Amino acid sequence: MTRIPFDEMQSTIAKAFRNAGMPAEKAQICARVHTESSRDGVYSHGLNRVERFVEYLHKGWVDPNAEPTLHANLGAMEIYNGNMGAGILNALFAMNRATEMAKANGLGLVSLNNTTHWMRGGAYGWLAAEKGYIGICWTNTESCMPAWGAKSGGIGNNPFIMAVPRKEGHVVLDMAMSQYSYGKLQVTRLKEQKLPYPGGFDNNGVLTDDPGAIEESRRILPMGYWKGSGFAILLDIISSLLSGGLTTAGIDKYDKGSCGSCCQVFIAVDPLKFNTLEFVDHAINETIQQIKNSVPAKENTEIYYPGEQSLRTRKENMELGIPVDAGIWEKVIQLAKQ
Repeated sequence: MTRIPFDEMQSTIAKAFRNAGMPAEKAQICARVHTESSRDGVYSHGLNRVERFVEYLHKGWVDPNAEPTLHANLGAMEIYNGNMGAGILNALFAMNRATEMAKANGLGLVSLNNTTHWMRGGAYGWLAAEKGYIGICWTNTESCMPAWGAKSGGIGNNPFIMAVPRKEGHVVLDMAMSQYSYGKLQVTRLKEQKLPYPGGFDNNGVLTDDPGAIEESRRILPMGYWKGSGFAILLDIISSLLSGGLTTAGIDKYDKGSCGSCCQVFIAVDPLKFNTLEFVDHAINETIQQIKNSVPAKENTEIYYPGEQSLRTRKENMELGIPVDAGIWEKVIQLAKQ
C-alpha cells in the first residue's frame, strides 16, 4: 500500500487546482478539505474526486472566482446564491455563517441555491462541532438512484449530516440515502473487494454485493428500502423550498455534471443557549456509554458511535500517511505538473 503524507497530498492537489484556474488561496482551502476527507477515510470524496473537479473547472461548470451573494435575510435564516462557485468554499461559508447566527440567536439556518458539489458533506458537520455547535446539513443532487419500486434513476442520493460537539470526540453521522454511495462502490471495486452487504441490483434485477455490477446498472439500493427513497425525496423538496433553487428534476435539466446548481441547507444550534455544559456532557456520554456496553453480535468486535472510526482512521493516517490508489495518485500528480 502506498501512503502519502498529509502536507504532500494537500500541496499536490492545490497545484492541480491552481493549474486549472483557481486562485491560490481558494485552491489551498479546497485542497485541504479534499485531503482531510481522504485522511479521515472518505477516499471517494477526497483525492479520488480531484480529477473530476478539475474537469468541471475546465468545462466552466464551476466558477473558480465566484463568491456567494445574499439573496434574502429573514433574521435567523439567510438565503444565498452560490453563483456556481466551488462547492467546498460555498459550503464552508454557509456553515460558518450559520454558526455566527447561532451564536447570537441560538439557531442559524443558511440555505444555498445555484451551488456545486460540496465533496464530503461530513466536513461541514465536523466544522460545526469543532466550533461547539450542533450541525445539520444536507444537499440535493442530480438523479442517480431509482425511487423505490422503479428501475430507472429518478431521485437524488441526497447526503444528510448531523453532528454533536463532544470534547472526547465529536459524534458525527454522514450518510447517503443509499446503502452505499457511488464513491464507496468505486473504492471497493478498486480494491477488488465485495461489499459487506448487498448494495444494489445488477442488470438482471438481482440484489448483489458486487460494486462493479451496481455501478453498471446504476440501481443502487436506498437505505431502508422505501424509507430511504422517501427520505431522499423530502430532502430534495425541502432544500429547494428553503433556498428557492432547483429540485433534482431541475438539476437534471440543467445538466452541468454532478450536483451542478444544486441546493444545500446548513443549520447550526448552540446547545449551551438552553442547557448547562454539565447536562450536555451527561446526555452525550451516558448515551455513548450505553452503546459501548452493548453485547457485540460477533465475538472480539467493538461497537462504535457515529464518527468514532473516522477519528481512529484520522489518527492512523496522520501517523503513517494517507493510503492512495496508485493510479489515481499518479493522475493527480500529472494534473499538478501541467
